[in-house]
Amino acid sequence: MEGKRAFVIAVIDLFSRRIMGYKTTNTMEASGCVEVLDFAIKRYGKPEMFNSDQGSQFTSTEFTEVLIREGIRISMDGRGRCLDNAKMERFWWSLKYEDIKL
Repeated sequence: MEGKRAFVIAVIDLFSRRIMGYKTTNTMEASGCVEVLDFAIKRYGKPEMFNSDQGSQFTSTEFTEVLIREGIRISMDGRGRCLDNAKMERFWWSLKYEDIKL
């Protein structure tokens, strides 16, 4: 995979820290996020709220329409405030430095 980027899209439960769904992809687009969200909903049911950063894939019409259609409250972190989503940021840190040792 030299010279190529890989992205991981993941949905975790903030209370149990259980991974509800994930996908690896070479692009970070809304369609991949919708796919992971749909998988998590089908497997575990609808959450009351979905929290994310303000990345374009999460603020896209395609993604937010799914949340609205499913009746899931939308919560987004403040711009540039990684501590608002500390558990997810910790997951990414662990994945990057403990699991795949980049």
